Amino acid sequence: MSVFLGAAKSVTRILSQTRKELIQIVRRPAAFISLVLGPFLLMALFGVGFTGVRAPLQTILVIPPEVSLPREVSFYQDLTGPAMAIRAVVEARDEAVGALSAGTVDLIVVAPADAITAFREGRHAQIEVAFDEIDPSLDAYARVIAYNLSQEVNKEILRRAVEEGEAYAVARLDAEDSLTEIPPEVIAEPTQATANNVAPTQPSIVQFFAPAVLALVLQHMAVTLSALSLVRERLSGTMEIFRVSPINSVELLLGKYLGFGIISAVMAVSVVLLMVYGLATPLLGSPLVLAGVIALVVFASLGLGLLISVVSDSERQAVQLSLLVLLASVFFSGIVLPVEDFRFEVRVLAYGLPVTHGITLLQQVMLRGTITTEWQVAVLTGSGIVLLLLTACLLRRQLTRTVRA
Repeated sequence: MSVFLGAAKSVTRILSQTRKELIQIVRRPAAFISLVLGPFLLMALFGVGFTGVRAPLQTILVIPPEVSLPREVSFYQDLTGPAMAIRAVVEARDEAVGALSAGTVDLIVVAPADAITAFREGRHAQIEVAFDEIDPSLDAYARVIAYNLSQEVNKEILRRAVEEGEAYAVARLDAEDSLTEIPPEVIAEPTQATANNVAPTQPSIVQFFAPAVLALVLQHMAVTLSALSLVRERLSGTMEIFRVSPINSVELLLGKYLGFGIISAVMAVSVVLLMVYGLATPLLGSPLVLAGVIALVVFASLGLGLLISVVSDSERQAVQLSLLVLLASVFFSGIVLPVEDFRFEVRVLAYGLPVTHGITLLQQVMLRGTITTEWQVAVLTGSGIVLLLLTACLLRRQLTRTVRA
């Protein structure tokens, strides 16, 4: 009998804990709804925001003065199709190379100046296609575009030859009394495209994504650790002690920034060493610049995490919001799909995440050796400062309410 009585008491205690948890959820329906609807809304936003079409490569065509080809942009736009957006047709190669180096265009295409001579000599004329890309997938995409471009040019040459009569090029050479034996493959394919990636390094898939994973880990760790800190102190009653002590809200936050920053720095140094010496990831930039970028990513991420900690009323809600930030980072930061492939409204959300800027900046420092998007450094710095000030104001109000209560 005592055995059954003990089992009944045990079941009663278990059910009491179950009832307590269910009551807490019922009393806070918003937390349960956010847990269910949050990931769904992010997935819906991802589906609506993703265009499904890769942005066209901004292109400049270089046609030397001695080449008798059209100079109209519309002619070449119709020839290349939607994969390329022809920005201009110029005669100076240096002008196009300068635009490529400045990052204002993605491709430059240089028409061969010796096309007729090459054909007479029975060899292919080379179309130069140059691009500057460290992403292996985009490197392969640009090479496919270069190949398709040469095929379209050859198709246009053959179309004109058929329109103008039998073997246009051969007949012309015969009229000039300088006919040579031209191989059939040259007649069928007068031009070939030579793809040239001018990026300082061409990393593997693992090496390219290593800095991106570092940025994601840095943000997630900083957000998760800091999101729980103030919630625990508020629930444990430590906030009342802070209010009667000489410390103010800014000093309290700066202390947390420093503590979590040291932890993040140790983790970042360990991961960078493993990346460089374990995965052979290039580090072309200055280690000091790399450290500065990591510090900015951690600074902005801690601000986001502490803001979550201030607005959350329980550890459960803080964890839920941190999870939503992680999901948004995976979907929209560019680690899976390029940010440029999303609609403008979704890109605004993406650029509000520290990891989006961290991925680009870390890849540039490590794989290019220099930062080409300085505006992202300014955005990281500005967002970190804004988050610090906003969190300080909200924390100050909470401390004031604590004393009044």
